[in-house]
Amino acid sequence: MKVTIRNGERWFYRMRRVLATLCLAALTVPIGYKVVFGANGMKVWQGKKAEATRLQQEIERMRNDQEKLQRRVDGLRRGDPPLIEKEAREQLGYVKPGEVVLFEQKGKMDPRPPAIASNIDQK
Repeated sequence: MKVTIRNGERWFYRMRRVLATLCLAALTVPIGYKVVFGANGMKVWQGKKAEATRLQQEIERMRNDQEKLQRRVDGLRRGDPPLIEKEAREQLGYVKPGEVVLFEQKGKMDPRPPAIASNIDQK
């Protein structure tokens, strides 16, 4: 019996590096998967980074729009004549004497589908 125990001890002693490598590989694979695809993994992080970039661009666009509107409000408060005239023409429909206003009337859409002619083959 002692011979088999000694052979088992020798086998374990010789294979310890291989066993340690296999154990490390068995632990590394699930940890690596969790790092890449987990709840806070690389894929999620990349998605959040792209969303943050998109939101930052939207913030910049909205800041520019706000600055334009603020300049417009400041001009109206100062009483800037060309700006006031432009607003009166656009919002209130004012025109100067002697001006001709052209506009396009939009026809109402007929809710019924177009009828198919019943006399297509007749002349």
